[in-house]
Amino acid sequence: MPKTIEEINAKIKAGKAVVVNAEEVIGIVREKGIARSAVDIDVVTTGTFAPMCSSGIYFNIGHSKPRIKLEAARTYLNDVPAYSGFAAIDIMLGATALPESDPRNKIHPGDFNYGGGHVIEELVSGKDVCLSAATYGTDCYPRKKLETWINIRDLNDAVLYNFRNAYQNYNVAVNVSDKTIYTYLGILKPRMGNAVYCCAGQLSPLLNDPWYKTIGIGTRVFLGGGSGYIAWPGTQFNPSVPRTEAGIPKRGAATLSLIGDLKNMQPRWLRGVSMQGYGVSLSVGVGIPIPVLNEEILAHTAVTDDDIPATIIDYSRDYPQNLPDVLGEVTYAQLRSGRIRFNNRDIPTASLSSYSRALEIANILKEWMNQGAFLLSQPVTPLPGIESGLAFKPLNYRPVERNNSS
Repeated sequence: MPKTIEEINAKIKAGKAVVVNAEEVIGIVREKGIARSAVDIDVVTTGTFAPMCSSGIYFNIGHSKPRIKLEAARTYLNDVPAYSGFAAIDIMLGATALPESDPRNKIHPGDFNYGGGHVIEELVSGKDVCLSAATYGTDCYPRKKLETWINIRDLNDAVLYNFRNAYQNYNVAVNVSDKTIYTYLGILKPRMGNAVYCCAGQLSPLLNDPWYKTIGIGTRVFLGGGSGYIAWPGTQFNPSVPRTEAGIPKRGAATLSLIGDLKNMQPRWLRGVSMQGYGVSLSVGVGIPIPVLNEEILAHTAVTDDDIPATIIDYSRDYPQNLPDVLGEVTYAQLRSGRIRFNNRDIPTASLSSYSRALEIANILKEWMNQGAFLLSQPVTPLPGIESGLAFKPLNYRPVERNNSS
């Protein structure tokens, strides 16, 4: 019999809801079957923890005496450039921002990179961060320079806002060339010496709800150790990709734009990442509860790593020159085994996504719900489905010709 979110929330408040994580549900369905399990289980919790480059924060520092107009300022946080082109004292910092002059940040092999993701982690950790800015001054904002320590406890607002998180599947990266290359998926050895992937597979949120039946705009989520919400479809949202008969996308498909109160988050779930030879990022913890409203939804949450394909992409050839051509497919069960068999050879695998941390997130979310501290939210509108025809398009490159004559 179908359930509603309101009915499940009533059970959560009463301490009677049956909540399991996306790993546990697999064994339950195998033992009891879909029909019985759909009656018994109310919520399935999911999780993922991995570098998510399209992440950032915004905050308001409060007015100094005399006041300063940061919107036209050169603004830095621990020497990392931030963006202040808003009103007077609002600031935004991206996870991949790098200092302009720090010798640690020359992007080549061997350097340690410090950047926006590390500043975000330090703010969440309660550490002081140096804010410096220089601007031109106005009658109403006369101050021209500002250098001060700021702390998250003193900020008026501090918000995590991520444009693109929780990818629904992703590439397996290899390097067919004869030289080592340095990418956002890590170091790729020559002649397919390794394969790197970045997905929690059977625990990953959007792989447990492949058609977005329960996940939509307004869905409450675990975000960075606190709670947040899905604000919008993420950038590069692309549901129109090849799928299995069960609806599992074979390539990167949907993404989520997420928002939440940074002051309630924890550094364990927002970690600055240094990528050798590439730059910096931010590892973000995301968990989404899937309400079991009917048998179809439960069947999707019982997906296993054996059921989920991933496409192998040559990053030496296809990035950045061309759109990716698929070399082949493997399953997440094969990837997680530590080796894949491809082109008559064994290739060692490594994951940038932490399965153990993803499981920890799913269990935290499960515990919150068992305590009645986290309720489901009804999406205010669904995410665009494949029927929308929405697909990610490459840049329509049109060179600009400039007349340089005086």
